[in-house]
Amino acid sequence: MSAPASGGLDVAGVEVDLDRAPVVRAVSFSVPSGGWLALIGPNGAGKSTLLRAIAGLLPHRGTVAVGGTVVGRLRARERARLIAYVPQAPVLPPDMTVQEYVLLGRTPHLGYLASPGERDRTATARTLAALDLTHHAARRLSELSGGERQRAALARALTQEPRLLLLDEPTSALDLGHQQHVLDLVDELRRTRRLAVVTTLHDLTTAAQYADRLVLLDRGRVAAGGTPAEVITEDVIARVYAARVSVTTDTEGRPVVTPLRGHVGGAGRGTPGSRRVRRGPRRADPARPQEAELMEQSPQHPHIVVHAPALDGSRRVTEGDVTLGVASHLDDVIEILRLADLDRIEVEEGDIVEWQGGGPEDWPGLSEHEIE
Repeated sequence: MSAPASGGLDVAGVEVDLDRAPVVRAVSFSVPSGGWLALIGPNGAGKSTLLRAIAGLLPHRGTVAVGGTVVGRLRARERARLIAYVPQAPVLPPDMTVQEYVLLGRTPHLGYLASPGERDRTATARTLAALDLTHHAARRLSELSGGERQRAALARALTQEPRLLLLDEPTSALDLGHQQHVLDLVDELRRTRRLAVVTTLHDLTTAAQYADRLVLLDRGRVAAGGTPAEVITEDVIARVYAARVSVTTDTEGRPVVTPLRGHVGGAGRGTPGSRRVRRGPRRADPARPQEAELMEQSPQHPHIVVHAPALDGSRRVTEGDVTLGVASHLDDVIEILRLADLDRIEVEEGDIVEWQGGGPEDWPGLSEHEIE
């Protein structure tokens, strides 16, 4: 772990279980005020789960502190003054206008039963302008495109004026121009406001361009950490992502990752960088003779159920009467199956995986997965 970040974020030995299944293990890092750290890693590595734990939204072991204050000891209102969190697919109230929604970011700073004042409205107007949303201020959130909704969610977070900004795939729904605009804005604000920023990002070149430091997660653990040049190497990417790439440097010495055509490691590995989840029965592990014997006696496919969303949008994943885990998006489903040693089945609707209340196409991130 790096030295404690005075005024920034300190994460020490954080571990997260989802319904008793380990998802994040022994993660430690620090981000100083004004610093930017990007969490990178394959799908299902635990990036979003870790981010939600840092935000105080998931129970965890270990310590998360902002400016020396342990987050777990704070009430929700106090925590919201320190931390702003934007999920990958924010759920927005459809009948509220953009201006009303962004103004909600000032709530942690208001007294009980108090109404927003001139300073709150000025902060809201300034943020709307910075994110190119002023001309959308009177529109209802239900009328916005996916990219506009994501910018509205970011605007509300910035209006909180937090000390720590947590962004889960902040550019996933944006076109190239707005991606650059949003990332440049975050980059400017973290320097001028001394914000500590932690993002999850799938694009390794983008992560290297904007973040000071990277933490590479694989199967819930830190596989590498350091500057972009230290973490993003051809050997590390081949080992963790099963991908063949070329890593060059730009004029500022930051890594640029280019995928190379061809397969890695032989038949059945799939496209470089993809994580293939296939249909088929669970196969016995030769190293587990008792399991092989049981499966010879009972060769039927497992039947996985991804249940209808709860009020918070999460879904239970079960096999028979056993709850395997709780998923908030498709990555979590794949990770839960992997941890349950069921990672050879595919996640599409069929005779093995039953989806209730909407299929995988309703979840963000589906296009990032290779599904046969």
